[in-house]
Amino acid sequence: MAVKILFLIIFFSVMIFIGIATRKHAGSVEGFVLGGRSAGPWLTAFGYGTSYFSAVVFVGYAGQFGYKYGISATWAGIGNAVIGSLLAWRILGRRTRVMTKHLDSKTMPDFFGKRFESRSLRLAAALISFAFLIPYTSSVYNGLSRLFRMAFNIPYGVCVIVMAGLTCVYVILGGYMATVVNDFVQGVIMLFGISAVILAVLHNNGGFIHALTTLSTYESDLSVTQGMQGAFTSFFGPDPLNLMGVVILTSLGTWGLPQMVGKFYAIRDEKAIKAGTIISTLFAMVVAGGSYFLGGFARLYSGNAAILNADGSVAYDAIVPAMLSGLPDILIGIVIVLVLSASMSTLSSLVLTSSSSVTLDLVAQINKKMSDKAQLLTMRILLVMFIALSVIVALNPPTFIAQLMGYSWGALAGSFLAPFLYSLYWKKTTKASVWACFISGVGITITNMIFHYIASPINAGAFTMAIGLVIVPVVSLLSPKMNEDHIDKVFDCYNQKVTVEKRYSLEEDENETEDEEEEDIQNRLDA
Repeated sequence: MAVKILFLIIFFSVMIFIGIATRKHAGSVEGFVLGGRSAGPWLTAFGYGTSYFSAVVFVGYAGQFGYKYGISATWAGIGNAVIGSLLAWRILGRRTRVMTKHLDSKTMPDFFGKRFESRSLRLAAALISFAFLIPYTSSVYNGLSRLFRMAFNIPYGVCVIVMAGLTCVYVILGGYMATVVNDFVQGVIMLFGISAVILAVLHNNGGFIHALTTLSTYESDLSVTQGMQGAFTSFFGPDPLNLMGVVILTSLGTWGLPQMVGKFYAIRDEKAIKAGTIISTLFAMVVAGGSYFLGGFARLYSGNAAILNADGSVAYDAIVPAMLSGLPDILIGIVIVLVLSASMSTLSSLVLTSSSSVTLDLVAQINKKMSDKAQLLTMRILLVMFIALSVIVALNPPTFIAQLMGYSWGALAGSFLAPFLYSLYWKKTTKASVWACFISGVGITITNMIFHYIASPINAGAFTMAIGLVIVPVVSLLSPKMNEDHIDKVFDCYNQKVTVEKRYSLEEDENETEDEEEEDIQNRLDA
């Protein structure tokens, strides 16, 4: 217990110290929200990855889909790395950085408002962001609390409140820069932690070959492949179609999430995007691939009473904690810090995105004379309110982790992914098509929550994203065109061979060279 508590004390101390050290960057609205658009590739890539993967993935998704699909669940991790990281950075990274800088937009709702000259679109996007980030945040708390109860026997409510309070402190102090610097530290912990945990769990099950052999003896209990031998060690697992839905939602969904796309707004320059693409992809391969691979051995714990509900059904969120409960104290301490890192980084990104969006895209639009100082204060107040709301939902969550995340990702990505993607590449995207996609994404999610016509929230989320990619071009071709002069000005940013950022970079390089020459001359004179 002493080792685990020591790890926590060190971890929390570092987080608060970083918040204090970076508070100088949070003195303006752009500094608080985007860090002055000065984050380098390592900070941005790790920030992207740690915001992507939280206790939802490590505890909720790894446990549920590892139990259902076995080793083939690793495909979800590979999809996260290739589609959710590599392709996201390649397709969205540069264009997002260039166009949002050109439009001077700080949030996704702000982007929609300026790209389509529509205040109502901006307000609608802000409301959607605020409403559906709450269940996602609640799922982060839920997954973490299960590990805390396993390691410390701390009540769920206490765990939720402490985690929320600490996250609130360092984000309020340092804003975006506190978030990404902490993300970098947390990301390093996640890389080493997931590797150590996988090795330890496999060792406890007789090694990789023995664990795999034992897993191959389990027959499929899913209706589509009832009785299949070796289903949980097969290439595509016992249910390939539903597995594909998981891959699509958890991978493609990041393209439409405000807190993820916002990382591209804040990166320093286009050169940093190239390096960030590689770093982010490798990070996702290790963390996401490792988490789902670990979950793939969940069936080996099917006889453990700790993973069963009172009615005898499997409690998916309890599987990973049960897998870790037999590890040595020092490894459990590492796991706690690992999942705490993943969860707090995601939580900080979510609350910063929500508070800044509501302030800039709702409050500041109503009160046009709102000063920079007043906006900063409002953001900090709303940040506290958002955390409080998410805590209230987390203390009485409506369902298990994967469903909470499925609803949230389905609504957000279903509403934003297609309009945002087409807006970056296609001049003919219209305001009406964006409205149609907003209505579709939110409408399908809410009606499915009530009527359950698509059994799985995961598949419902994947469907909303896919249908949005069809709705936007079809409605755009049938609806009135945007003002051509405005659209030409928007897309003019891609035609500039030398951007403002590049010119500044060249000037800085020249200045640095002159400074170095002067310093060299002075050193020679001194000698």
